[in-house]
Amino acid sequence: MNLNQRSSGVLLHITSLPGPHGMGDFGPDAYRFVDWLQSAGQSVWQLLPTTPIGPGDSPYQGVSAFAGSQWMVALEPLIAKGWLKQPDVPPFNGDHVDYGQVTPWREQQLRAAAKGFFDSATEADRKAFAAWCEAQQSWLDDYALFMAIRSPLNGQPWWTWDDGLKRREPKALAKARKDHADEIAFWQFVQWQFDVQIGALKAYANERGVNLMGDLPIFVAHDSADCWSRPDLYSLDDEFQTTVVAGCPPDDLGPLGQRWGNPLYRWDRMAAENYAWWTARIRRALSQADVFRIDHFRGFAGYYEIPADSPDATRGEWKIGPGMPLFDAIRQALGPLPIVAEDLGFITDDVHALRDGCGFPGMKILQFAFGGEADHEFLPHRWATTSVAYTGTHDNDTVRGWWNQAKARERAFVGSYLACSEQDIHWAMIRACANSVANMAVYPLQDVLGLGSEHRMNVPGVLGGNWGWRFRWDWLGSEPTRVLGLITAAAGRGPFELLKLPD
Repeated sequence: MNLNQRSSGVLLHITSLPGPHGMGDFGPDAYRFVDWLQSAGQSVWQLLPTTPIGPGDSPYQGVSAFAGSQWMVALEPLIAKGWLKQPDVPPFNGDHVDYGQVTPWREQQLRAAAKGFFDSATEADRKAFAAWCEAQQSWLDDYALFMAIRSPLNGQPWWTWDDGLKRREPKALAKARKDHADEIAFWQFVQWQFDVQIGALKAYANERGVNLMGDLPIFVAHDSADCWSRPDLYSLDDEFQTTVVAGCPPDDLGPLGQRWGNPLYRWDRMAAENYAWWTARIRRALSQADVFRIDHFRGFAGYYEIPADSPDATRGEWKIGPGMPLFDAIRQALGPLPIVAEDLGFITDDVHALRDGCGFPGMKILQFAFGGEADHEFLPHRWATTSVAYTGTHDNDTVRGWWNQAKARERAFVGSYLACSEQDIHWAMIRACANSVANMAVYPLQDVLGLGSEHRMNVPGVLGGNWGWRFRWDWLGSEPTRVLGLITAAAGRGPFELLKLPD
């Protein structure tokens, strides 16, 4: 994807799609959404991370930086192959994902489909599966073994496993591979189907002029296949406990800062390997998306290191990140990198220098623009073309929710700047992003639909109740599609024919 051309798109996670099986997935509704994007003149579909979810159902704390979420694997293709019988579907909530109800049921279906595959698959499918497993061996073998060991232990963290397993002694690993052969095969099958399905969706979208935009968290979870397979690449002690963890310092939003708890990388050891782990990770991301956002990009210039025994982020200190050598190594191996840098938060000159040196566009959030005066960096007249403009992100309230909770001064400012009121604030913000000089503009679907705070995706710092929002097709109707298409066409981001101007 050419990030220097004008484009626009919609932010919607896969799990937020409608569908009969309790949560959005790569099934028919994903293809229908691509068709809707095309009809509205959009050329970008931005997703959240598609890796496995972690605590609190977050896609930013998964057990693998390379694997895909098993819950996004659609059942319809498995039924069509004859590996899975048409299941009896419980009465799932259509407006919100109840992970506690949905995921056990979906795992049952995936296990049944895997059994159907191994019992009755054609020779061609077996060869395709074997070839894929061989091609993905560098990460798949450790991930599948990690998940297979976890299953009978009810997900106990890997540093609590038997000594031979947690220390990856060859004899213990060989025995585990033999003892858990069937379980390993199941997890390999699920990952194969994830790749097959996201690949098919990407091809369908690309054929219709829609690019998939992924999302890459900078850090990995402590309890992950990544840490277990290469503990030497992280700041861990002899018992594999974190010595320092990631987070961000105290600021106006929180006097204690944020202690995320992710293990920090040993950048010196990664550099000694010419950043091979990161190159492999980016290669994997580019196989599933046309462009992707790197979360917390500032951590590559400088990251905040918190002692692991600190209950909050008040005792942390800034450390120098890997900087340009990391991206030089990746670019040398993979070529040009279609990356958007998430450069929000406490941003210093070194972050700007790294972003610009890499040639990556940064992010501008319109909701952040009205707390100051006319020189605020997030006001559209201050943006550069090398920007991606957002009304808000998955961590923000919806535009309408933001308006309802904004201070009177902010509402007066945005009303003057955008010539809008409560009734049309979402369209006014979308239009401002679309008409700006930013090369790309992205709008959460909630803002296209003008929805309130009850429809937001995530409230940062709140554990539970997040990541579950879903929409219904009848909410779209014809008007949001028509208006979004008109705004997009008039701004030069989509087919001009959508304006349907008279001769």
